[in-house]
Amino acid sequence: MYTERAPVMTGLSLDEIQIRDPFILHDSANATYYLYGSTDKNIWDGPGTGFDAYRSSDLLSWDGPVEAFRPPADFWSPGQYWAPEVHPYQGRWFMFATFTGEDGRRGTQILSADAPAGPFTPWSQGPVTPPKWQCLDGTLFVDDDGDPWIVFCHEWTQVHDGGVVAQRLTTDLRAATGNPIYLFNASEALWAAPMRGRSSESYKLPIFVTDGCFPFRLASGRLIMLWSSFGDQGYAMGIAQSQSGLITGPWVQEESPIWATDGGHGMVTRLPNARVAVTLHQPNTTPNERAIIRYLEEHEETVTLTADGPSQ
Repeated sequence: MYTERAPVMTGLSLDEIQIRDPFILHDSANATYYLYGSTDKNIWDGPGTGFDAYRSSDLLSWDGPVEAFRPPADFWSPGQYWAPEVHPYQGRWFMFATFTGEDGRRGTQILSADAPAGPFTPWSQGPVTPPKWQCLDGTLFVDDDGDPWIVFCHEWTQVHDGGVVAQRLTTDLRAATGNPIYLFNASEALWAAPMRGRSSESYKLPIFVTDGCFPFRLASGRLIMLWSSFGDQGYAMGIAQSQSGLITGPWVQEESPIWATDGGHGMVTRLPNARVAVTLHQPNTTPNERAIIRYLEEHEETVTLTADGPSQ
């Protein structure tokens, strides 16, 4: 029988946990929330340590860290370990996470474990995102037919105008299948602004960022997607709506961001009481990032922020 490893500390508040790209999983079997994210002290440079997890019964007091993933000795990526998400699927737990190779090529690999806190080990043979693309922030989406997809961002470093893309996965989540399908570009959102500070000769075109894409099915059946870019007030997060209810869209952008100031890379959790909450990081500067949890009001076609949340 699996026994979870003891955490390093208990009773932590979110203010005490440095974390970027936060993701919360609720495991109903043991009434426990798990918090994952980019947890290396410096996620931008140097060798990668791995991913840590924290657990809580109330979203307020957290125990951890627990080592959720540590790279094996022959792991292909030396660093820049980003944005882990953990999803239950076919009786196992699957982590989708971004890694960068020695050649600078970035992609999402799928890891697997017997329990939500890990330890996770490689499941796919390297990234499942297109091998010649610069990709990040892959997430799992299972459609109404039970077929799995990866939804990910095609990075601005390669295409200038970052995109959000969907591609089918094999039913065992070992590999991608079929062709990638472009869903939308960042510049389609009226609130998205070109990234500042990138006006050197290396960049001939305006740069629009896509980060943290996360599809979510509303109680009404409508399909929305959270995603992040830069707006007039810095890092921000907006919402796109699928007009067909399918992951393939077409997708229409809401005019204003749901989070406009120095925060983003959000995801939505449906809580046991049927309420929904968004988790994101704020501010957007290392090492000051912290997870923020806010309740959402669910509408027929979208969600809006409320003034309260478990972390307040």
